[in-house]
Amino acid sequence: MFKNLTVLRVAEAPALQLQTMEEALRRQPFVPCGPAQAQSQGWVPPRGDPHAPLVEAVAGHRLMRLRLEHKRVPAAVVRRELQARCAQIEATEGRQPGRREQRELKEAIQLELLPRAFAHTVDVGVWWDVRAGRLLLDTTSAQRVDAVTTALVEALPGWRVEPLATRMSPASAMASWLASVTEDWPAHFAPGREVELKGDGSNPPVVRFARHVLDAAEMRDHLAQGKRPTRLALDWDGRVQFVLTEALQLRRITFDDGVFEASDHGEDDRFDADAAIATGELSSLLDDLIAALGGTLNP
Repeated sequence: MFKNLTVLRVAEAPALQLQTMEEALRRQPFVPCGPAQAQSQGWVPPRGDPHAPLVEAVAGHRLMRLRLEHKRVPAAVVRRELQARCAQIEATEGRQPGRREQRELKEAIQLELLPRAFAHTVDVGVWWDVRAGRLLLDTTSAQRVDAVTTALVEALPGWRVEPLATRMSPASAMASWLASVTEDWPAHFAPGREVELKGDGSNPPVVRFARHVLDAAEMRDHLAQGKRPTRLALDWDGRVQFVLTEALQLRRITFDDGVFEASDHGEDDRFDADAAIATGELSSLLDDLIAALGGTLNP
């Protein structure tokens, strides 16, 4: 259900009834791009049923989904058409179009070709952990994070979202853990078999280990050379595996096969059961991860 998570903090959120949130999001539904429209976004039902609510309440959590659609004309096609039109002007008028005219021609070509461009659609899952005051987005793209948070704040007046800050930065914590690997490892977590370390400077050296047993001495050598971890694979209680980044993002989340075994429900109840399990597991994981990072700095 969740493949990636960007962790944010809900700094301010008025007490909103489920129906109030539903009505607010229904004022911003997703509508596909029109023929001359380059992009569009709006809310869609997280359950996948077009007639389902836009906000689902599951085990004390609120689940939503923002759909982003954009159309883009391939740059090579625009460039080829621009060259053809410039050549035609030169042949008929005996002059080469200047930069400003070429820019205007390029914009005109893009508008002309836009109705024939394919639309690319992406859904971003949105999870509001009401108890913990956290907003979790199923993406690691800064552009999509900005789109979702902006859409939420516009739809729900009084909301304010900000990055979740911990007392120890993820990079510092990962460096400390890697220096020991097996000693002084935070409770509930074990090292995975993947790590990325990056040096300083404008063209920093990067070392990546994949499917590799992490050795403390080897890690300490890289740390002593000034490299700092930017990603580290972790295992939480043998139930969830993920890659932690220096930006406090969880990438490539996978659940142990046994986690969803108890979810033996019919198709109609599958969404609720899976959502309750996934949010329950990940909420506990995040509690432990934030504790391992020294807790939050936010008031």
